[in-house]
Amino acid sequence: MIGKSECQTVSEATEDAIKSDAIIPTERLALLFMVMMITAAGNTAMNSTLPAISATLNISDIWVSLAFSWSAILWVYMAPKWARLSDKRGRKALMSLGLVGFIASTGLCGLILWFGLNGIIGATLTFILFAIFRSLYGALGSAAPPAIQAYVAARTQRSERTKALSLLASSFGLGTVIGPAVAHYLIFQPFGLAGPMVCFAIIAIVCILVLKFRLPQDTPQFQARGTVTAYPSGGSTQPVNEEEQEDNSDHNIVKLKWRDKRFAIWLWTGLIGGHSQAMLLGVIGFLVRDRLGLADDPVATVEAIGTVMLIGAMATLIAQWGIIPIFSLSSANAVSWGFILAILGLFLVAIGDNISTISTGFALASLGFGLFRPGFTSGTSLAVSKREQGDVAGKTASINGAAYIFAPALGVALYGINEYLCFAIMAGSLFILTLWSWKPMRHEANTV
Repeated sequence: MIGKSECQTVSEATEDAIKSDAIIPTERLALLFMVMMITAAGNTAMNSTLPAISATLNISDIWVSLAFSWSAILWVYMAPKWARLSDKRGRKALMSLGLVGFIASTGLCGLILWFGLNGIIGATLTFILFAIFRSLYGALGSAAPPAIQAYVAARTQRSERTKALSLLASSFGLGTVIGPAVAHYLIFQPFGLAGPMVCFAIIAIVCILVLKFRLPQDTPQFQARGTVTAYPSGGSTQPVNEEEQEDNSDHNIVKLKWRDKRFAIWLWTGLIGGHSQAMLLGVIGFLVRDRLGLADDPVATVEAIGTVMLIGAMATLIAQWGIIPIFSLSSANAVSWGFILAILGLFLVAIGDNISTISTGFALASLGFGLFRPGFTSGTSLAVSKREQGDVAGKTASINGAAYIFAPALGVALYGINEYLCFAIMAGSLFILTLWSWKPMRHEANTV
């Protein structure tokens, strides 16, 4: 069990992340920030347009979600492999590979959807090819985040590292705000609803060219291994634990049991809570389209979905960049109060029949999940010793990634059967989890 001296609140971890300057030149750090932000924005922009595209092509919503599930499976499988390979082949090479995966996936998905929307190929073939091309992001795009993190970690002192890595983590959060905000502005002829995907692919091409000519090859000052980054969901962002970057040499690798009593409660909390969040993110676009009666107006659909997702992303950032530091929330309190807020938000979304109520509910739920996610990660990390950080970080990443394999498709399937049943399952699981985990989490946090 961990001692009280080892306990650290989520607030303290956040404050530690902004105390010192990295030795990496600002220009290079800004470039890496841009790469992470563009990929996150491209993904959430795509999420904003797909409900309108599926309605236009008259394709079942469940098939859209399953296309993303296949990509998530590949991400979870390939990300650890790319993280290890980045140490052997060079971080810059893996960054470029990840960007190539994003460009190929986003560009080809946009192109194939444009073919389908213009009747050049049938709707069924359109989404089969869309799923295939989307898988390129899960297979290759997962190479970039761990390579970027390792590149920064290997060039910064321990005292400077957390700020730089936290800055990179925040780029994903900023991208989730930008994507929905600009998606409807990128719908233009001749690409129409495929416009956002084409535009972000072009922007990424510019990024890879700048990366090639402006980022030096690997000449690290310190050893570091790329960490496994969870599949980008647009739901949350959190700082990277710099301890796992320090102690990853082969002779220090520790294999912990998944049922280890020190952190089992945290893993169960992350798994169940993560599935509820993933279900909500999978359903929200289709719910906005249906509740507002916008199936016949694709541009209005994208704008409305973008508005709701933008508000939700901002609420998530407020939770992680504002509420947690200001109120010095412990890991247990961040999880518990996060679930309570999420339940209230889910209730409002479930009964909402206008954009104001839906947006308010989604913002409240996002605020709650924005508290839960770093609370779960911090609680799991604080439950073990320094030399065990690498293994427990891998388990945390696996839990985060697992939530986005089947949960979004399951949520859409339940939504198709009965939308109230879908939200009852999400809220009910969080309520039961809150009652079950309240005392055990506090017991673990206070055990000497």
